[in-house]
Amino acid sequence: MENFAWLTYRKEQFMPFIFQRFDPRAFGGGFNPEGFQQEPPRPRRARKARQAVGSKFTRTLINTVVTLVFALVYFYLELPALNLHAEEFYVFAFLICGVYCACAVFTSGFQGDGGMRGYVSFVKKQCAIPFFAVVALIIALALGSVSSWVVLRAGSYSKLLPLSTGDFTAEVDEISYDQIPMLDKDSAARLGMRKLGELADMVSQFEILPSYTQINYRGRPVRVTSLRYGDIIKWFTNRSAGLPAYLIIDMVSQEAEVVRLSEGMKYTTAEHFGRNLYRHLRFNFPTMMFDDPMFEIDEEGVPYWVCPRIVRTIGLFGGVDVKGAVLVNAINGESEYYEQVPSWVDRLYSDDLIMQQYNYYGQYHNGFLNSIFGQRDVTVTTEGCNYLAIDDDVYVYTGITSVTSDESNIGFILSNQRTKETRFYAIAGAEEYSAAASAESQVQQMRYEATFPLLLNIAGQPTYFMALKGADGLVKMFAMVNVQQYDIVSTGSTVADCETNYRQTLSHRGLVEAGQGSAVSGDTKEQSGVVTEIRTAVIDGNTHFYVRMEGSLGYLDFNAAQVPDAVLLSVKDRIHYTYVLDTVEFPEHGIVPATGFVFED
Repeated sequence: MENFAWLTYRKEQFMPFIFQRFDPRAFGGGFNPEGFQQEPPRPRRARKARQAVGSKFTRTLINTVVTLVFALVYFYLELPALNLHAEEFYVFAFLICGVYCACAVFTSGFQGDGGMRGYVSFVKKQCAIPFFAVVALIIALALGSVSSWVVLRAGSYSKLLPLSTGDFTAEVDEISYDQIPMLDKDSAARLGMRKLGELADMVSQFEILPSYTQINYRGRPVRVTSLRYGDIIKWFTNRSAGLPAYLIIDMVSQEAEVVRLSEGMKYTTAEHFGRNLYRHLRFNFPTMMFDDPMFEIDEEGVPYWVCPRIVRTIGLFGGVDVKGAVLVNAINGESEYYEQVPSWVDRLYSDDLIMQQYNYYGQYHNGFLNSIFGQRDVTVTTEGCNYLAIDDDVYVYTGITSVTSDESNIGFILSNQRTKETRFYAIAGAEEYSAAASAESQVQQMRYEATFPLLLNIAGQPTYFMALKGADGLVKMFAMVNVQQYDIVSTGSTVADCETNYRQTLSHRGLVEAGQGSAVSGDTKEQSGVVTEIRTAVIDGNTHFYVRMEGSLGYLDFNAAQVPDAVLLSVKDRIHYTYVLDTVEFPEHGIVPATGFVFED
C-alpha cells in the first residue's frame, strides 16, 4: 500500500510537466486541447544585403583587370586566331564577355532579385558593352553561317579546285628505277625507329615525330621527320641545346640517315612555352589561321616548318583554301610569310584539303539538288592516296569513282602539292584496293600485304605499282597491276625483275610491241664477257635464260620471245651483250634485263 501511494503522488507531480511539453498536433488531426500553450514561430533571419565594391570607376577597373587577365591566360593556352573567319575567335569573345558580366555581378552587389528579368535588367545597366558585343557576334555568326551554307553556295564550292583534263601517257613520262618510291609511311617509320635505336646517345633521350613528310630532296624522293623529347623531364634536361638531329628516309634505297646538326632545333611542335611552334606562330601572326605545320628541309639541309596560311573564301566560314605560308627556321625561329613560297617547298596543300576540294567539285558542279536527286555525273575520290615525284615537285594521286562506290574507278587526279595545279585523267579501271587484293593473291602463300598503289606509266600503260610487305612490316617483293585490265599482274623480288616480268606480260597480251617487252626506264649499257652459268625458267608462258658472266654474281635475263638466239648460248661462250641498268656498273647480285647479244671470237 505504501508503494501504491508513492506512485500516485509521483503521477500527480509529473503529469502537468509532461502535458505542458507534449503537443498532440504533431501527430496530425489538428488536435488542440484548450489550455495548451503554443510556442510562437521563430522569426526568419533577414538576409544581409551585399554591398557594392568601391565606386563605379573602381568596380569597372576591377572587372576590366580580371577580364584582361583571363583573356591573356586563355589566349596563351588555347591560341585562338584573332580573325572573324575563325570559329574559335567567337568562343574566345563569348568567354571574355561572360567573365566580365560575372565579375560585375559580384562587384556590384547584385543578388539576383527579380529572377531572369532582374538579371537582364542588370546586364543592360552594368554590362552594356559586353551585352551588345555578344548580340553583334551572334548576328555575325548567323549571317556568316548562312552565307557559307553549301546549299546556297554550291556553285562556289565546286570551283575551289582548278581542274583540267589531260592525257596520262603523253604527259607523265616513264619513271626510272631510282625515282620510284618503294616505301610507304609505315615502312619508313619502322626504318626510322630501327636507325634511332642504333644511336645510344639519342635513343634514351629522344623519340621520332611520326609525321614523315614526303618531299624531293636533291632529286630523290625521301621522307623527313624531326625528333622530339622523350618526356617532360628529358625536355627540361635537353632544352638548352635543342633537338640535335632529324631523319631522312630514302624511299628508293630504303636507307635511313640521321642528320646531326651543329646547332639544335629549338622551335618545334615538341617544345613548350614560348618556343612551342604553335605559340611562336600565334604571337608573331595573331590574325592568321594555319593548317597543320609540315617539316621540310631545303636543298642545303636546313630544317624548316612550312605553315600553310588558311583563308576562308566563301562567306565567313566556308571555302577553306591556302594562301601562302609562313616558313619557320626550326633552329633559330626566324619566321617569314611568303605568298609565293620558294621552289624547294614541296608540301603546301595537304592531301586532305585537295581531296575535299575535289569532292566539292565532283558533287556540286551540276548543282546541289543534283547531288541528292538524280546524281548525274556525281563523283568522289577513293579512300587513300599516294605521292609521285614529277619534275622536282610532289604530286598527290587519288582515284575518282562514282558516288555509288562500285569498286571501279572512272579516272584519277594528279595534283601538285605546291601549286594545287590538278589534272584529271579519264581512265576507267580497277579501284586501288581491288588492285592491291589482286597483287596479294599472286603471293597468297606468303601472306604479304600490299601498300597503297602508286600510279606509274609503264610502256604507255597506266600501271599500279606497290610494295609487298611481310609480317615484320618490311618490303619483301614488288607488284605491278594494269589499271584497265587488273588481271594482268606481275611480281618480282626487285623493281627491275617486277618491271621486266610486267612488260613481258604486256607483250604476251598484245598490249605493247615485242620490242617494248624489256625494261627501258634506264640507260642501255654494253659489255663483253664469258658465260659461266646458264639457268632457265618459264614466266607467263615465256622461257627466260638467266646468264651469269665471269666475275659477276648477278644474272642477265634473256627473254627467248625477244632474244631467240639465247637458246644457242653455252657455258664458256664469249659474248658482247647489252642490258638496261640505272647504274653504270653491273650489279654484284640480282637480275637485270638483257636486250640482246652477239658472239665474239
